[in-house]
Amino acid sequence: MLSKFKYASSALLVLLLVGCQEEAPKSAAAPSAPPKAEVGVVTIEPQKTDLMTELPGRTTSSLVAEIRPQVGGIVKRRFFEEGQDVKTGDLLYELDDSTYVSSYKQAQADLESANASLKSAQLKNERYTQLRKQNNVSQQDLDDAHVAYLEAIAKQKGSEAALESSRINLGYTKIKSPIDGRIGISQVTVGALVTGSQATVMTTVRSLDPIFVDLAQTSLDQLKQRNFLSQDDVVKGSNKVSLILEDGTKYQYEGNLKAREVSVNESTGSVTLRAEFPNPDNLLLPGMFVRGLIHELTHNAALLVPQQGVSRDVKGNPIALVVNQNNVIESRILTVERAIGNQWLVLSGVKAGEKVIVEGSLKVKAGAEVVPVEMTRDPKSGAIVAKNANASSAQGN
Repeated sequence: MLSKFKYASSALLVLLLVGCQEEAPKSAAAPSAPPKAEVGVVTIEPQKTDLMTELPGRTTSSLVAEIRPQVGGIVKRRFFEEGQDVKTGDLLYELDDSTYVSSYKQAQADLESANASLKSAQLKNERYTQLRKQNNVSQQDLDDAHVAYLEAIAKQKGSEAALESSRINLGYTKIKSPIDGRIGISQVTVGALVTGSQATVMTTVRSLDPIFVDLAQTSLDQLKQRNFLSQDDVVKGSNKVSLILEDGTKYQYEGNLKAREVSVNESTGSVTLRAEFPNPDNLLLPGMFVRGLIHELTHNAALLVPQQGVSRDVKGNPIALVVNQNNVIESRILTVERAIGNQWLVLSGVKAGEKVIVEGSLKVKAGAEVVPVEMTRDPKSGAIVAKNANASSAQGN
């Protein structure tokens, strides 16, 4: 009897346990779907953008005059202080002119003698012409008198030329500045012997205002610029040039692009661009290294993508995550032309009006559905902030 009771109790316990197990799934709550991730996006809109090109360069004088003697002689006097400004026609050096004065006086005497001979020959020719009409001289005598007259004319002209040459050489003993500018260090002293057209310069005068800046641009960049200029909404810029000096400061005056070299330097593969700058304070000196910013192009419908919204794939291609109209992420490979500040100028891969993820890209991947939060760029700091936060900040200010 006792064993029957134990068997019934065990069976009842098994049934209760089975019932509890069957009831448990019905009472448990069903698991909910994970929430959609929020990502910050920026809507890409076309905007007018000036495209600047930064190029290395060096300053060079707009005018350079290497002073060399045109006649030989002993340097008698020097009339300038090294490093001072000189004007066109200012006397720089004076050579010993004693031999040139003597040559000039001799040429004067030769001209006076030639003039006298010419006068005598002229009178004789006129007299023989009259006598020939009266048949008092032969034709041969008249011809000889006429030839003598022509020879006297030629001799007189030669004497005039010799006198002018002597005058010019005498003037060369006073060496003057051919241009306005700043004069350098003298390479000769008083008492030095110089010769005409010698290789060694006596000094150099350089014009510093205006001053040229020669910038180097690769031939590849020039080809890219021309191809870019052929696109729609891209026009040629103003060619205004700004300078960044060696210490990083900006030069206060703006220059203009004046000329482009017509050939490529074979050793560097670059083309020289020459800009002209005002230099009234003589701050820029020849040979200084500078960087030039040239406004070469203007894009009237540029697509600029914040750099924080662009990453690289394993092949190095720039990619961006775009949220489509269904709030689903798409991965796009971009074609970028250049960096402008902290943005990329994009030529293909995104279109105007599309939304690029700039925050939260690490927690999502292509194909995922997300909740986009519109962001914008703060006009003062350039930082990416939420649109409502930017508006609140603007109202507060």
